[in-house]
Amino acid sequence: MTSIREPSRLGVVFAVAVEADAFERLATGRVETRATGVVIHEGLVRGTRVAWCVGGVGAAAAARAAGLLVSGHRPGLLVSAGFAGGLDPALARGAVVRPAAVVAEEGGPSLPLEVVGAPAASSPVTIISVAAIVGTAAAKRDLAARSGAGLVDMETHAVATVAAAAGLPCAGVRVISDAADDDLPREVAALARPQSPLRRLGTALGAVGRRPGAARDLWRLYEHAVIDGRTLAAALAETCAAVAR
Repeated sequence: MTSIREPSRLGVVFAVAVEADAFERLATGRVETRATGVVIHEGLVRGTRVAWCVGGVGAAAAARAAGLLVSGHRPGLLVSAGFAGGLDPALARGAVVRPAAVVAEEGGPSLPLEVVGAPAASSPVTIISVAAIVGTAAAKRDLAARSGAGLVDMETHAVATVAAAAGLPCAGVRVISDAADDDLPREVAALARPQSPLRRLGTALGAVGRRPGAARDLWRLYEHAVIDGRTLAAALAETCAAVAR
């Protein structure tokens, strides 16, 4: 992979394409750099040079993507961006959260996160990164009680770890895709596992064959994801504008 001529001010790691789609449409002067298994995009958003990629679901994929951004594009700030599950009942579905710290489910120290572009009145929130989707309201209540975190994802801790090793600040920008009291369709966990697009299609068709109602549930989830992607793009644009000032 060849490096760009000047460093990016932001490097953004998404897990899945629907999280990145609306943000990509905001960028001008877009170029692509192809690495093994990952396409890194670069462009200008609200006056800020940004490099971003869809790295895949989970800690290993996020760490790899973050490492590629650091080594090839030299960002001044790494951002873990995407959707998250709510653990705090006060966080409504569709809300934007910029957590101030991240912890890992397996333990270890909390890592600080920069809060960039958030309103001054925002209260500090911790995000916890886990190895598997937390799909039921009961499991969310248990995780909230054990961790004290306000929301949950699978990638932010890995991105923050890469940033810390490189001596870079890290930020999280997350949209609540399912609130604390929401149960996700049970098929979501299987669809989120690392797999090729063709295999994922087979997984989805198999799920519908076993439970016809899954088609309706998964379509509704996709519709919500498209809306949440637009909300995420607007929040990231605010972050870009704040960095440009």
